[in-house]
Amino acid sequence: MANAIINVTNLRLRTFIGFNQEEREKKQDVVINLEIHYPAYDACKTDEVDQALNYKVITKEVITLVEQGDFLLLEKLVAEILAVCHSHPSVHYAKARVDKPHALRFADSVSLTLDWAK
Repeated sequence: MANAIINVTNLRLRTFIGFNQEEREKKQDVVINLEIHYPAYDACKTDEVDQALNYKVITKEVITLVEQGDFLLLEKLVAEILAVCHSHPSVHYAKARVDKPHALRFADSVSLTLDWAK
């Protein structure tokens, strides 16, 4: 069986994230990385689009979720992104990482990663 691994790298979006007063007043940048696994035997064999996982559909769902969302915790944001990924029936493993740039004064970012397996 051919196992495809789709990586979406550095998807840059803005959302309400955090629980401090200033974080609740304006959207902040987040950087999202996804790793999505699905069986690709049929897509490799047939070269037919409908046999492949449409990563554009998943990415659009993630964009909508994040840009329209309001989250106190990175854990909740990452969990909801991961739920979008594994809501597609052919996905058997997914990992989502969200970076929150400038969350700490002397760090480039703070990130949280969650994964899920069928």
